[in-house]
Amino acid sequence: MGLSLEICVPDIGDFEEVEVVELLVAKGDIIEFDDPVISIESDKATMEIPSTAAGVVAELRVSEGDRVSEGSVLIVLDVAEDAGRSAVPESDEVALGSESVPVAPRVDAAEEASAALPSVESARPTREMSEAARHPVPDRRGLPHASPLARRHARELGVPIDSTQGSGAHGRVLIDDLNREVRDRFARDAVGIEGSARRDVAPIPALDQTVFGPVHDQPLTRIQKASGAALHRSWLNVPQMTHHDEADVTELERFRRDRRELASGRGLKLSPLLFVMKAVAVVLEEFPAFRSSLTPEFDRLIVKDYFHLGISVDTDEGLVVPVIREVDRKGIFELAEELGETAARARAHQLSPEDLRGACFTISSLGGIGGTAFSAIVNAPETAILGLSKMRIRPQWKGPPPSDLLDADGAHEPGTGLFEPRLVLPLSLSYDHRVIDGASAARFAARLSRVLSEPLRLLL
Repeated sequence: MGLSLEICVPDIGDFEEVEVVELLVAKGDIIEFDDPVISIESDKATMEIPSTAAGVVAELRVSEGDRVSEGSVLIVLDVAEDAGRSAVPESDEVALGSESVPVAPRVDAAEEASAALPSVESARPTREMSEAARHPVPDRRGLPHASPLARRHARELGVPIDSTQGSGAHGRVLIDDLNREVRDRFARDAVGIEGSARRDVAPIPALDQTVFGPVHDQPLTRIQKASGAALHRSWLNVPQMTHHDEADVTELERFRRDRRELASGRGLKLSPLLFVMKAVAVVLEEFPAFRSSLTPEFDRLIVKDYFHLGISVDTDEGLVVPVIREVDRKGIFELAEELGETAARARAHQLSPEDLRGACFTISSLGGIGGTAFSAIVNAPETAILGLSKMRIRPQWKGPPPSDLLDADGAHEPGTGLFEPRLVLPLSLSYDHRVIDGASAARFAARLSRVLSEPLRLLL
C-alpha cells in the first residue's frame, strides 16, 4: 500500500512569511527526489524548494501569492511503501492513511553521543510541544536537561539556559531552542526600539495630494519593501557619521586600461570597482574594527577574520547587496568573472539567501551614474560602508610649496612649478560611531587612498 507524504518548507534561515511566486508541479505529476516543487521570494532573494522524496503529486496545499514559513506544508505525495520507510521528511510526522506516524529524526553526532547518557533522552523538537516538555524535569544541579553541545552553544550565545524553554523530552533544551530564544529577543528588542522611536518622533501628517492636481498610486517593489525596513532599522539604531576623502587613481586607471584588451580576450570587463575591492581587502587587514560587529550586549566586538564584501547592484526593482567571498584570496580576473555572474543573477532575481549573507564590509558605487559624494547608510550589523562617486579630473600642483615660490619682494618666481591634471575618485566612508571614531575613519580613508594611488601596492 502506498503512503501519503507531506513535503514541507525546510529551514530557510530567519525568513518568515515568504511569498510563493511560482508553482513548479501540478497534481498528478511524477517527481523525483530533489526536484523543485515551488519557487519563493523573500528579502531580495528567490529560491526553489526541492522535494524530499519521489512520488506522485496527490494534492497541492499552496497557491501562487500564498505566504509560507518553515514547516508549512506545500504538497502531498503518494509514494511507494518502501520509499516511505527510507525517506526522512523535514516535518516530524508522515501522514499514513488517516493516521500520523512519527518518523525518526536526523540527529548530529554530538547530540547522539549526549543521548547515550543515562539521565538524558534525545528527541527532536516538534511543532506541538509534548506533554513531557510542558512539565520540565531539572537535572541534579537544578538546571534544565541539555547536552554538553547545547550548553556550550548557550555560553557562546550568551543565553541563560535556565531561562530557555526546552522543547525536548522532559523539557530538554535543544540547540534549536537556544537559536529561537535569540531570534525572539532580537524581535522583541526591535519592536521595543521601533515602538519607542515612533512614540518619541511625531509621525508625518497625512495630506490629501489630490487637491493639488492629478495623482496615481505606484506600489513599492518587494525589494524596496524589504530594504526599507532594514534601512529604517539601521538608521534608528546606528549613530552614523560620514568621512569624505578622495584618491588619486591616475596610475591605477592607466594600469587598468593597459590590461583591458587582455581581459576582453577572456570575455571579462575590468571595472575600477574590482581594484577598489582588492584595495579595501588590503586596508581591512590593517583596520580590524571596520570588519567587526557589536555584540547584542554592546560590550565587545566580534571581529571577522574573513574578507567577504557586500557589493551593491542596481536592479529594476531596487538595490540588492550580494556578497563576494574571500576577496583577499582572489585575483582581479577571478573577481571580474564572479562579480559579472553575480550581478547578472541579481538582475534576473536569481539570488539565494546565502548570496546575501556574511559580508564584513559593503561597497556602494554610483560612479557609473554620477555625483561628487554621498552618505550611504551602514548595513548593520556591519560597522562601515564605502561609497564611490564618479571619477573626475582635478588640477594638482606639482612643484615646490607655494610659499617657497615668492621672491624677496613677495612676487612669484616664474617657471618653478605647474598644475597637472589628475584623475581622482571621491570616497565617502560611513561608519558606526560607537565602534569607529573620526580619527580612525580618516586614517582608514587615507590608507585606502594611498593604496589606490599606487596599483603595485595591491601586489604586496
